[in-house]
Amino acid sequence: MSSAPAPLPVSVSDMTGQQKAENALAQSGTSKSNYKGFVGVFFQASRSLLVGFGHPFDTIKVRLQTSKDVQFRGPLDCILQTLRNEGLQGFYKGATPPLVGWMVMDSVMLGSLALYRRLLLENVFSKPHIRPYLPFSSYQPDLATLTTFGHGIAGVMSGTTVSFVAAPVEHVKARLQVQYAADKSKRMYSGPIDCLRKMYRTHGVSGLYRGLWATILFRSFFFVWWGSYDVLTRYFKKNTTLSAPAINFWSGGISAQCFWLMAYPCDVVKQRLMTDPMGGALNDGKRQFRGWKDAAAAVWRERGWRGYWRGFVPCFLRAFPANAMALVAFEGVMRTLP
Repeated sequence: MSSAPAPLPVSVSDMTGQQKAENALAQSGTSKSNYKGFVGVFFQASRSLLVGFGHPFDTIKVRLQTSKDVQFRGPLDCILQTLRNEGLQGFYKGATPPLVGWMVMDSVMLGSLALYRRLLLENVFSKPHIRPYLPFSSYQPDLATLTTFGHGIAGVMSGTTVSFVAAPVEHVKARLQVQYAADKSKRMYSGPIDCLRKMYRTHGVSGLYRGLWATILFRSFFFVWWGSYDVLTRYFKKNTTLSAPAINFWSGGISAQCFWLMAYPCDVVKQRLMTDPMGGALNDGKRQFRGWKDAAAAVWRERGWRGYWRGFVPCFLRAFPANAMALVAFEGVMRTLP
């Protein structure tokens, strides 16, 4: 994600591994390269806004995750009931927060990811006295490149960073998605601004950030996403003749599937926590969960291990195309920016 390096001042063959790493870092660590992850993602985010099929899948997922078994028998029943009772607009409840928030969220996530990758390479993974002791380093001995383990750690760090933006956005989105009334006058929240205003007025900043730690835990699985993305990218480059966009597409789509296979149970618990009644002056019911552990225990008590996978099918169907195209767009912008 950095500009092309200038000619090396000495012959590469005369350099030690540490000198090669330092030279590569010197060429790639310019201040100009730091902005690319934050700027390029706005092109990717604008592409995401055009993918109108994504939010209906998410709405079905959230409703299945948070509803009682007697309400919906499965994804198809949820789709039919939503269409029959609320019309097509029912699938797009809560769409405004992600349309606005994803531009910022994706910019922070991918921008910080690029930054953390560079910092980890400069300060940890390029050091010959440190790298041999890092997991799986023997398989990737080149000091000038970040290892798969390093990509995973950068993913965890970026996931934690973006959680402080994502938590209130996803909180508002989830509460709007589980409003089943077709008549707006019968809904507690008339829209995202009204939802924000009421939660802030009755519960303050802590109310808006309810589910923050669940969000951070969920996004810690970015280790799987970005670690597997690096493994797949390396494999396709070495063993196929695919073009760069094709590699980004397949690596992005498959790595997203790997992420959801590992992280989905945490997402279920997060959604239960975010749609739990706030209680108090908001007068939306009695709060059931004090924190993540209570929500996780409730899922197990109500449905057993199957409860942690309720709503997985619509999520899995959406994950590949949405994330594959996102990575194609983002990596394409990274290659074209100066």
